[in-house]
Amino acid sequence: MDSELNNIWYFENVDLYEMLCPNKLRGHKDTPQYYKKGQFIYFQDQPSDHIYMIAQGSIKIGSYSTQGKEITKTILTKGEIFGELALTGEDHRTDFAQSMSDDTTICSMGIHIMQDLMLKNKSLSLKIFKLIGFRFRRLERRLESLVFKDARTRIVEFIKEMAQERGQKVGFETMVKNQLTHQDMANLTGTSRQTVTTILNELREKNLINFDRRKILIRDMDKLC
Repeated sequence: MDSELNNIWYFENVDLYEMLCPNKLRGHKDTPQYYKKGQFIYFQDQPSDHIYMIAQGSIKIGSYSTQGKEITKTILTKGEIFGELALTGEDHRTDFAQSMSDDTTICSMGIHIMQDLMLKNKSLSLKIFKLIGFRFRRLERRLESLVFKDARTRIVEFIKEMAQERGQKVGFETMVKNQLTHQDMANLTGTSRQTVTTILNELREKNLINFDRRKILIRDMDKLC
């Protein structure tokens, strides 16, 4: 993934955070909302009338199949936005957003206010729509992976994707802050928790990675395969 997409994903660390979370905009009355683990920010079929940013904690975006099975689409953390499909004409939510931690803090903005900002700020508008396009491409890659690649490859590529998006270079190594459980990784890669645990332990035994509950350290990105 190129550096431009990395910057778009985090909105260069400042732009949208300053807009959404301090709530200094004229006419912007929304205040931060606080959620415990397991609480929902919104459900499927609710009106799509806000866009959200995570100020603290993490949330899961998912949906339910016609058989009632939960499908995890992505897990987002501090500094990331969600609910952005409201900007593309989505009238009602096609997924749900659920808090994954007890300290989750969400800032929101009414969709009409955001649309007005985007009309006045071409740079902001470009970033938002590039983000939407990036997330669609990411979903396409995940679907292709589920169809054409084995479990081990999906897990390894998921780790590399996290490193490319969120990793920090530490010498020749890459450190990824990780709030995901092995079950979370299994849900996102279409595998089982036991398979994720087995593959991670195998990679650690080969000295390709090291990990604990808070981080994954990749020894050499080029050798991770």
